[in-house]
Amino acid sequence: MSPKNSSKIDYTLVLILMLLCLTSLTAIYGANSAYVLKQVLYYVVGIGIIIGVIRLDSDQLKKLTWYLYGFGLLLLVLLIIAPESIARKINGAKSWFTLPGFSLQPSEFVKVFLVLALSRLIVEHQEKYIVKTLQSDFLLLFKIGGVTALPLFLVMLQPDLGTSLVFLAIMLGMVFISGISWKILTPIFSSFAVIASAVLYMVIWHSDWITTYFGVKEYQMGRIYSWLDPYTYQSTTGYHLTQSLLAIGSGQTTGKGIGTSEVVLPENHTDFIFSVVGEEFGFIGASIIISLFFLLIYHITKVALETKNTFYTCMSVGIISMLCFHVFQNIGMTVGILPITGIPLPFISYGGSSLMGNMLSMGLIFSIRYHYKKYMFSSDE
Repeated sequence: MSPKNSSKIDYTLVLILMLLCLTSLTAIYGANSAYVLKQVLYYVVGIGIIIGVIRLDSDQLKKLTWYLYGFGLLLLVLLIIAPESIARKINGAKSWFTLPGFSLQPSEFVKVFLVLALSRLIVEHQEKYIVKTLQSDFLLLFKIGGVTALPLFLVMLQPDLGTSLVFLAIMLGMVFISGISWKILTPIFSSFAVIASAVLYMVIWHSDWITTYFGVKEYQMGRIYSWLDPYTYQSTTGYHLTQSLLAIGSGQTTGKGIGTSEVVLPENHTDFIFSVVGEEFGFIGASIIISLFFLLIYHITKVALETKNTFYTCMSVGIISMLCFHVFQNIGMTVGILPITGIPLPFISYGGSSLMGNMLSMGLIFSIRYHYKKYMFSSDE
C-alpha cells in the first residue's frame, strides 16, 4: 500500500498568507509608509520561521513542547524582573524587551507555546484514561487550568489585559475539544455567564459598588464608560474609539483611496489598522480583509478535520481559537462593539513580535500537511 501522490506544501495556505501580506503592506503604506520596509523584513523572518518549523513532525513537536513552554515562562519572568533599561513600560505595560535596534514581546510566542502544551497535555491524558469518568475529566480540567494559569498570571503582572484574554480564549477552545463531559462544563460556563451578566449590570447601574467594594480604580472604570458612551469622553479615554468610528464611517463604500487618510488616529498602523482600511478602502476593503480571515480559519478547520492525528487536531483548534479571538476583538474594538484592549490584527497590523508569533503558528499548520500521509485502503495516518 503506497501513499497517494500529493504535495507536501499546503499551497492554499501559501496563497492566503500571500494575500494577507499584500493587504498588510498596502494598509501600512496608507497609514504610514515609513513602516512598510520593516514589515517586509518581519515577513521575511516569518517565512524563515515557517521553513524551520515545517520539518518538525508531531513526535518532535511533542518532545519540544515542555522545553518551549518553560522557555516562554522564563522570558515572562525575566521581563518582570528586568530593569527598565532593558524592559521599559510602553503604554503602562511592561511587555517588551527593548534593546538597541531591536524589541521583542515574549507573550506573542508564549501564546503558541501554550497551544502546544495544552495539545500534548490533552493527548497524553486521553491516552492514559481510555475509560472516561467524571473524576478523570475533572483532573483534565484542572491540568488545563493549571498550565494556562502560569503564563496568564505572569502576563497579568505586566499588566496586559488583551494578551490575558487571548490565553483564556485558547484555553476555552481547547477545553471544548478535550472531551470533558458537558455535565461538568455546563454548570461552569453557566456560572461564568451569570457572573459576567451581574458584573455588567453593576458597571452600568451601580458603578459605585465596583469602585467601593471591589477596589477598581476610577480611571479603569473610565475605560469602560468610554466604550459604552465614547462621545461623552471624546476628549479623553474615548478619543481613540470616536476617531476610529469617524475614520471607518467616512470611508463609506469604496473609500477615499490609498494614502488619503484625513482622520487623525494614534497607533493607526498597529492596533487600529482596520480603521485605516475602512477609511481608505471603504466597506469593500474591510469586507476583503474579513473574507481573507474567514478563508484562513476555514482552511485551518479543514486541515484539523482531515488529519487523524489527535495532537495535530488539538493544535489546530488552539490556533483557530487564538486567531478568531484576535480578529473579533481587534475589529470589534475599532467599530465600538467591544472594549479597546490593544490587540493587533493578525498578519495585518505592523509589528515584528506579533507577526512572527503568528507565522510560527502557521508553520505548525504547514507541518501537518508536510508530514501527512494518506494510504489507500486504510483509514490510519
